[in-house]
Amino acid sequence: MNLGSRWAKAQVVFNVGLMACFLMVFPNADSAQQPAPAAGQTDARPADTGFAPAGKLQLGDDNSGRPVGVCEPSLLDSPYIPVDSWVYPAVLRLFSLGFVDSAFLDMRPWTRSSVDHMLEEAGARIEDSDGGPATDEAQDIYEALIQMLQDDRQGPCLAHEGSSRIESVYSVARVISGTPLRDSFHLGSSVINDYGRPYSSGFNNYSGASGYAAAGRFLLYVRGEFQGAPTATGYSTALGQTLSDIDLPPPYLPNYYTYPVPPNGQSTIPLGPIAAAVDGRVMEAYVSAHYLNHEISFGKQDDWLGPGMGGAMAYSNNAENIYSFRINRIEPLHIPLLSRLTGPFRYDFLVGSLKGHIYPNDPWVHVEKVSFKPTPNVEFGFERTVIWGGKGHEPINIKSFLRSFFSLSAVSPAIKFSDKDPGARFGAFDFSYRLPFVRNWLTLYSDSEVHDDVSPVDAPRRASWRPGLYLSHVPGVPKLDVRVEGVSTDPPVSTSNGGRFMYWETIQVQGYTNKGQLFGDWIGREDKGGQGWITYHLSGNEWFQVGVRNQKAAKDFIPGGTTLNEINFQVVKRIGRDFEVNGRFAYEYLKAPIYLPGQQTVTATTIQLTWFPERKISF
Repeated sequence: MNLGSRWAKAQVVFNVGLMACFLMVFPNADSAQQPAPAAGQTDARPADTGFAPAGKLQLGDDNSGRPVGVCEPSLLDSPYIPVDSWVYPAVLRLFSLGFVDSAFLDMRPWTRSSVDHMLEEAGARIEDSDGGPATDEAQDIYEALIQMLQDDRQGPCLAHEGSSRIESVYSVARVISGTPLRDSFHLGSSVINDYGRPYSSGFNNYSGASGYAAAGRFLLYVRGEFQGAPTATGYSTALGQTLSDIDLPPPYLPNYYTYPVPPNGQSTIPLGPIAAAVDGRVMEAYVSAHYLNHEISFGKQDDWLGPGMGGAMAYSNNAENIYSFRINRIEPLHIPLLSRLTGPFRYDFLVGSLKGHIYPNDPWVHVEKVSFKPTPNVEFGFERTVIWGGKGHEPINIKSFLRSFFSLSAVSPAIKFSDKDPGARFGAFDFSYRLPFVRNWLTLYSDSEVHDDVSPVDAPRRASWRPGLYLSHVPGVPKLDVRVEGVSTDPPVSTSNGGRFMYWETIQVQGYTNKGQLFGDWIGREDKGGQGWITYHLSGNEWFQVGVRNQKAAKDFIPGGTTLNEINFQVVKRIGRDFEVNGRFAYEYLKAPIYLPGQQTVTATTIQLTWFPERKISF
């Protein structure tokens, strides 16, 4: 491909710019870098909220119901909030209602202290507002979030003191009828964005707990569960071979090596019979250190890189988390002069090993993202993912990492099939925009990703897209909101054919997967579809929701194509302040003639019970 000039112009800026951010930030004392000030304010921490100056602590309450003082964020560590938490749709609604500007929608998870800072801003705006239905909705959300974070406001706040806490204890019961799909790399999935948990027809259960211990700048977080799923028939040998042939490079490419990839050895092909799953799994487990508003961590941890609610092109929780090393700027960064143009910005970097790949075995992935907020209403971000190396192809070491990180041009087949391959490179771009004249009503956003190009901005026709529109409250029914998202990984170009473009690569034939499931968007490799939700909010953390989902795989990818249509209903209700009941029913019909004859019906009833203990132990 003739991409050298585009890589040279854009990747140098992206990579060197990212490295420059680190060089500029780490040597300095991060002097009073706080979230961006709201319009018309001179400080990111409003003076009328009763908060203590930076570096100080003020405990208690000012009798107004507003929070009073938290530990200085540059001194103490704080755990990430799992990306499947109710906190994210709640804060996103606060943003769309116009009560929070500092949230970066396309970089999740957030830490508890980061959400605390968003609530400082929201609290001041609610207090200064003129009232009305939208303010009442914001007040409900605000109070629910304050209740969740109340223990974080009670210390200890000294650098050598610590605390431990059981964050949640939960059990999920899921009953499935019919033959569900669990193959995001080919035919599709009946259950999405679920950490790659096992499921099949019958009774499935996932029971676990999460908790953390922190001391000053350091923190240990663990979330684990026991998982159980029945046996399943799985794919036939003939279907497995067909899908395996689809995944291999086309025959016209040079035969530099032979792929030793039988269908029964691939985690991306659920070949039958599938044994019952009875296992314990670490969902998240990491150690982290907080330094100058950065979380430096190692372990298994969540990530979600995109503004959408239904999926994220670059990284989501559709697959099991990977073990990775990560540096995440968790608070907005302001650089004199530069931020006059770009506004505050954040960045994230991670590198880790992918599992479930047969050849090359155990490749690694590194992800870089930078996101900017030039105005309170506009956010945009650039992201890059590279999958490189693996046993039998290229060693994983510092030299091969730097080669992939600074790769500036397309390479010849001779290099591509050698141990100097820079890897499978993907670029992403996203934005969100609170629309003029309806700032507190409508938010437009889009997520996109492209393979073998620098960015979707550089090659929009070759890109995959997930646009969305969010109405924060319906006129006359302020407790009702509406969200719609479309998604396509089948751009109108000749290279998007046979499933050999998006989330796939000539060398890394098992592509953008970890343990058999896509860690990008659930939509798949050459599919089109969309999602929609209508939600009625009973309170800040309770709701009733009706959703729809569609997915359709191209016939040149899957012989005969596939079609999946779903309608789902969800109710979330609190019993007291610490116990949550989350019920969901999904009804789907699917057509996958390559797998099952005729139209199939699948239902999934899920009930999750969660206890959020209030007590925190200090030491």
